[in-house]
Amino acid sequence: MPKNKIIGKNKRPGSTKATGRDYSKEKEYQSSPERKKYRAELNGEARKRGEYGKRWEKGKDLSHKKDGSMTLESRSKNRARNRGKR
Repeated sequence: MPKNKIIGKNKRPGSTKATGRDYSKEKEYQSSPERKKYRAELNGEARKRGEYGKRWEKGKDLSHKKDGSMTLESRSKNRARNRGKR
């Protein structure tokens, strides 16, 4: 018997068996053309700045400002600010 009793219980499509969460809507949202364009824009900016592939080690994200420009910001602040919108 596995220690974690949740594993293997959830048979719903689009969910991970370990957590039991349904990620099908998140998958649909992230695969939309708008989100792909958004991610491509962030990655392009990171490449221009020479930060692509290095942000993980620094714990930074590229964040959009209200004026449309981008800045490096800590992941926790950037993601916490935008968490309520989803």
